[in-house]
Amino acid sequence: MNKFLSKALILATFGSSIIANAQLFSTNNRMDKLEGFDQQKFSWGFYLNGNIYDYKIVLHPRYGMDVNHNLVSSKESVSFGAGLIGKMRISDDVDLRLEPGLQFAERELTFNTQSNDQYQYGTLTNPAFTPIALKDSDKKRVIKSTLFDIPVMVEYHGLRWFNSRPYVAAGANYIVNLQSNSNSSEDNLQGTFRSTTHNFAWSAEMGIQFYFSRFKLTPGIRGTFFMNNEKVADRATTPPYWEAAISTLQSRAIMFVLKFE
Repeated sequence: MNKFLSKALILATFGSSIIANAQLFSTNNRMDKLEGFDQQKFSWGFYLNGNIYDYKIVLHPRYGMDVNHNLVSSKESVSFGAGLIGKMRISDDVDLRLEPGLQFAERELTFNTQSNDQYQYGTLTNPAFTPIALKDSDKKRVIKSTLFDIPVMVEYHGLRWFNSRPYVAAGANYIVNLQSNSNSSEDNLQGTFRSTTHNFAWSAEMGIQFYFSRFKLTPGIRGTFFMNNEKVADRATTPPYWEAAISTLQSRAIMFVLKFE
């Protein structure tokens, strides 16, 4: 988490500093702009974002670990998304936001689980299975996701200073994974990793709103964290090299967002 969070923070800080320098510290541009914009009951816009998606994984104590060695790991990727903004003014300090959008993500899971052959004869709680020799292609699962994300967020913003205003926001998300493969008849034995279609998450966001002559530009950084377990079990006859090695699988994302209203 710290690695891809630091990347996003550096990007957000760099972008915001450029905009702030041009917008706030120019001596030739001190008139307040769009003064009545935030008094509207409803306002609309759109956003573009870059994202870094990864998984938070809790491993199965038997199939996911060999003594103290983790047998499953994940690798994040950088991608993008876009969506629409609907905002309702609640008070001078609080707005309610609905921001449906599409997020594209790709992650890679590595399963170094050949050592699970030691459990082939089964135990009192785990059935026996027939081992197979894992090829390199069996150990890698590239998971592509198209996520229809519907966040509902409450935004609290500070006082406006010239043509800028800071804000923080938090809320809940309903997320549909359009590439979940949850209903597929194939599982990891045939190379298909399955996850849940319908998911719930929470999000938190912070940024600065900048006012220009014709629009408001908002760079911000958002974290989204899934609350439900996304894994879908392999069939009972599939050896415990893949899904069985994971107890809990939850997506998490850091996004750098640019909003136009």
